[in-house]
Amino acid sequence: MKSYSLAEMKDKYIGKKGTKNRDQYEYELRMDVLGRMIKTARQQRKLTQEQLGELVGVQKAQISKLESSANSATIDTVLKVFKALKADIHFNVTMEKQFLKLI
Repeated sequence: MKSYSLAEMKDKYIGKKGTKNRDQYEYELRMDVLGRMIKTARQQRKLTQEQLGELVGVQKAQISKLESSANSATIDTVLKVFKALKADIHFNVTMEKQFLKLI
């Protein structure tokens, strides 16, 4: 019986890197991780979703949706949430394996 690596399975069943399906999969995976980070930070601050929503200026339902999947969140909302949580968030942009720095 042949064994397959995770990368091989992704290539076979989702699509190779750079394809539309693979890009969408990778994007959704990153948004899921972002949502879990928000939830973890909120819990560490001992805040309810309703309390965090009040700090950010959104409804509890929006915080719940953000924590379960940040797919529909704007960068502005994500930044407001982390600011309310008193947490730093960093975005890295790389081009040709080099980090971009803002001047």
